[in-house]
This record gives sequence, structure tokens and C-alpha cells, in this order.
Amino acid sequence: MPQHLIGVRSTAMNQFEISSKRSKMSLICRWGILGTASIARKNWKAIRNAGNAALIAVASRDLDRAQQFIDECQASAPHLQVPTPYGGYQKLIDRPDIDAIYIPLPTGTRLEWVIRAAEAGKHVLCEKPCGRTSAEVRAMLDVCRANHVQFMDGTMFMHGQRLLRLKQALDEQRLIGNVVRVTSQFSFRGSDEFFADNIRISESLEPHGCLGDLGWYNIRFALCVMNGQLPDVVIGRALARHARADGSGAVPVSFSGELLYPGGVSASFYCSFLAENQQWAVVSGTQGYLHLSDFVLPFFDSETSFDVDAPLYRVSGCDFNMERHSQRFAVQEYSNGMPNSQEANMIRKFSDIVISGRLEPKWSELAVNTQLVLDACIRSASKDGSPEQLA
Repeated sequence: MPQHLIGVRSTAMNQFEISSKRSKMSLICRWGILGTASIARKNWKAIRNAGNAALIAVASRDLDRAQQFIDECQASAPHLQVPTPYGGYQKLIDRPDIDAIYIPLPTGTRLEWVIRAAEAGKHVLCEKPCGRTSAEVRAMLDVCRANHVQFMDGTMFMHGQRLLRLKQALDEQRLIGNVVRVTSQFSFRGSDEFFADNIRISESLEPHGCLGDLGWYNIRFALCVMNGQLPDVVIGRALARHARADGSGAVPVSFSGELLYPGGVSASFYCSFLAENQQWAVVSGTQGYLHLSDFVLPFFDSETSFDVDAPLYRVSGCDFNMERHSQRFAVQEYSNGMPNSQEANMIRKFSDIVISGRLEPKWSELAVNTQLVLDACIRSASKDGSPEQLA
């Protein structure tokens, strides 16, 4: 038995060995989608355009819903082979010819299905937030490690070329100097229908409301800028809550957070279902600042970009001038769902990991660290913003 497979349950081991051999022969990662959430439509297209992936099946609790999802997506972005619909998640998991499973199920239900997928030897791409708590995420990761499968969360902007160039710009200290502050906002204005019955206002399904749906991205961006370092102290405040009329408990719909690092460095964020669409981020340094107007999902199809500015304040006699000295970094041609998009890059990267058999633990670490900060925000908010120490 290969050393890296010791300890895997026999059924999972056989499926893993078969899956690995078939994937390496074909250089294609074979995918299944567990759930028909709207976000899954993006990854339907991304799997189509990744170049090293094929979509085999889609499952829903209801067979007709799975078929409808496939029909609608196939009409918009057709796969060469039409995926098979399943009425029931386990039926898809049990297929021996699927290597990886994308799980966009509600946060409140993910734990069970991530574990089931991993125990079946399937690699897991999981929507965010990955679990209700970091303890749940750690339980997922334990099972993934035991079964030698990759775990990654579906934070798409992590896979855009822009983030790589941004990190390079931060390393070039001549551009903005040392980082002292990170700020961001991710928000959209929910409609009356959204607040009445959307899943993101359901405490049982999405218990963290806007913090889980939007704030996850704010937290992840701050962690990326800080090279993965966790803050010492976290402060969170739920500025507004909302409960659906069906009796579900209230969830945060407007939230602010503050992350405090050693040496006076800090990060703050605001996420909301009440404020109009914004997704900007600013990284402030000792010599200038870096600005993104669309750090989560690029607004424009033509390119992704960010600006670096080092303004000067000049006083000459009675004249006071604030001068901009900015440069724009246009990073890549971008088109939603096309082969060079961040969504396709994510699927391509994950498929490369599966095909090669070389797992990358950094993605699991990023997921659990993001969840740790989110947990601390929730604990702080439950105590009226009392600071939470993060070990």
C-alpha cells in the first residue's frame, strides 16, 4: 500500500486509488455539484472553461430541481456531455467516477456532507463560510486529512491574477511602505423579498447573516494582506439584525469588525445587506496607499486593476495643495466565467491538485483561520463589542 494512503478506510481507499489513476490518465478532474444554489451556476461555467475539468453530475434533494438546474445551465453554458441529475446527495457521492465535489449547500448543513464526501475519498471544494464554527471546520479538515483529500473554500478572488500582483506591490516597499491599516466594505441592498424569505436571513441555515455571506471576504482580504497572520484582538458589532416572519431567529444584516495586530497595525471592515452595492478595499502604508474598487467580483469585464497613490501635501505661501501621484496596475483580461476568470482559475487550480495528487494544506489553513476570526467577531458582538483575544 502506498505510504500516503495508510489509515484510509478501505472503501474510501479503493475509490481514491481508482479516482487518482483515472484522473492522471486523462488529466481531467471529474466533478460533481452537491446542491443547486445560485452560486453553483458560476462554477458550472467555471468547470466548463477550466480546461482540466469535467462535470459529471448534479444532485439536489429533489430530482426535478436537479434536472431544471441542468437544463437552465446547459442552455446558457453547455457542457459537451450533459451532467446526470440526482435526487439525493448520497447517490452522487457514491459514484466511483467522480473525483471532486463542489458543495454550495447552506452553512448549517455542510458539516455532514463534507464529511460524507471526504469519507468516500472525494476532494472537497466548499462554499463559505465553511461551517457554523471553527470547531466544525476542524472536524471537516480532520476527516479530509484522514482520507487524503484536498479541502478548499470557494473564495474566488484568491485565484485571480490581480491578488498575486497586489501582493508583489505590497512587497515592493517603495510603493506604499510598511502596511499600517487595512479597510474594506462589502455590501448590497437587499429587497423586501430578500428580507422576507432569502436563505441568508435564516438563522438555522445561515446563522451568521451578512457576516458569513459578505464579511468572510473582508476577513480573508485582511488576512491575505497580513500574510496569513492572525490578529491578537478582534472586536465585532452587529449594527442591525433581522428575523424572517417564519419564526427563524434574527441574524446580523449590518456588521462592523476591527482586527488589532502587534505594533499598532489594524484592519477594519463593514459588511451589510442594508447599504448599496460596494466592494472596495484600501491598504494604507507609511508612504502611500493601495485601492481596489471591486476586490471581490470585478465590476468590469475588460480588466482587473488596482491603484497605488502617494499623495503629497504642499504649502506655498497661501496656497494649499493636495497632489495625487497615482499609478494604475491593470493586471489581466477578465471575463466572467471565461478561461482566465478567477472562477475558472479556482477550478483549474483545484483540479491540478487532484490530478497531481500533491495536496496543498495551505488552503485548509486559510479556511480555518478565516473561520477563527469570524467566530471571534460573533463572540465579541454577543458581548456588545467587548474585545476578544485570539490565541
